[in-house]
Amino acid sequence: MKKTLFSLGVCLAASLFAAEPQTIMLYPETAQEIQAGEFAPCLRLYPASEKKGTILILPGGGYRNRASEREGSRVAEKFIELGFNAAVLEYRVAPARYPAPQRDVLRAIKLLRANAKKWQIDPAHIAVLGFSAGGHLAGCAGVLFDQLEVKIGDEADLMSARPDALILCYPVISLGDDFAHKGSGQQLFGDQANQENLKKLSLQNCVNDRTPPAFLWHTAADQTVPVQNSIEFARAMWAHKLPAEVHIFPFGGHGKDLGTSVPDAGQWPQLAAHFLVEVAHFPAAR
Repeated sequence: MKKTLFSLGVCLAASLFAAEPQTIMLYPETAQEIQAGEFAPCLRLYPASEKKGTILILPGGGYRNRASEREGSRVAEKFIELGFNAAVLEYRVAPARYPAPQRDVLRAIKLLRANAKKWQIDPAHIAVLGFSAGGHLAGCAGVLFDQLEVKIGDEADLMSARPDALILCYPVISLGDDFAHKGSGQQLFGDQANQENLKKLSLQNCVNDRTPPAFLWHTAADQTVPVQNSIEFARAMWAHKLPAEVHIFPFGGHGKDLGTSVPDAGQWPQLAAHFLVEVAHFPAAR
């Protein structure tokens, strides 16, 4: 029955056009989180007509920039077609350093939950989806949600920052091993990019018993972020007896976003949607 409802929801939602997103600043002007002249992170929230599971999308860019159209808005529109609500996070990147991006994603999750009724968010079903370094940031949300305090004095402070599922797309996982994407670590830590910090935030070392279910996909031919990154994160999940689903497609280099130009990889959004319903127990799309 759940699969039938999901399929019907996909067919109905596919005919809908995603409205222009609303820009919501992550921090109020009175907060001391952002200094004058610095980039102010924000949510691009797509209007929703009913309460559904929500996908928070984190574009990649090596913690140096954000591929916000290719790995942001287009992906949001795809998951809206698949029957979910969606938002894109424009998070801080270099010259901002750790933990600024991590604080941004945790604040975004709290903000979605605090405004769940107004924004048609199902507060118990929020997935974080990230590409490349955005995948590292999404993974950080899954392992650091109770380790970094994000409080600025509003209602969102009281909300949980734990995502209910992770969708990691050709993610940077390691910052310090031989299969690491060292550029992401350098941009994230700057002159503090020493071996201790890089190992601390290599996510295969950070998985714990409260890490949410994870869906990962990668291409075996990725020469920028080796597929070993996804494999090691999944192995860490399985070692903790946590659900992790991994799809490794044979062709395609790095940064293939929706995968439509790569044989087989274009099916990943449907596979991820199925994972959210069947494994992470998101309500079937209606």
